[in-house]
Amino acid sequence: MITIEEFKKKQSETSRLIGLDLGSKRIGVSICDEKQSIATPFKTINKTNNDDLINELKKIIEENNIKGIIIGYPINMDGSLGPSAQSVSDVSKNIDQNVDVDVCLWDERLSTVGHLIYPVSLMLMFLSVKKT
Repeated sequence: MITIEEFKKKQSETSRLIGLDLGSKRIGVSICDEKQSIATPFKTINKTNNDDLINELKKIIEENNIKGIIIGYPINMDGSLGPSAQSVSDVSKNIDQNVDVDVCLWDERLSTVGHLIYPVSLMLMFLSVKKT
């Protein structure tokens, strides 16, 4: 996996990206448009096993010309890693080892989390800011 800074440098301004919100039972998938100006919820994947998840992600990557994956990382506010963060870390490593696109973790503490904001969409919009 690479850092968000490395990820931003490696992606072109027309790269389509996936955002993943890894829950214990479901995985939310968002995809940004080619201009990286907006990210919209794409689908929800029911979490069954890692092989099924990898196969589903590979299918989404191929069908939508995806160049990178950003995964929400639920670090505690004090910076510690709770059970959710450890689970996300484990699944993220598996994804990174099995797909052919860059993968990075997004510290969700930087997101404004509210019931009307989809955090993964917000992080994808962050990446749409012009690269310097």
